[in-house]
Amino acid sequence: MERWHYYISGDVHGVGFRWYAKSIADSLNIKGWVRNMADGRVEIVAEAEPEALQSFTEKMKTSYLGLNINRVEIEKEKATGEFNSFKIIFF
Repeated sequence: MERWHYYISGDVHGVGFRWYAKSIADSLNIKGWVRNMADGRVEIVAEAEPEALQSFTEKMKTSYLGLNINRVEIEKEKATGEFNSFKIIFF
């Protein structure tokens, strides 16, 4: 199990990107959360096996809203197992 902390830049606010990320995460049984950041990026914390996280990353980039992404930064961290599902965090 790994934890990947994402910062996604591009046209990712106001286009349904959080719901898009949640849908992909749910399909891959990834746990964690997604939220909009005040600086215009989207932040995601995701926990799963590395193969699922790699698939999550690729699906986000290549599916329909992937065209809105300019940059994906990923910080790999130690998994905590604290999540039961994948949630959208609202301000």
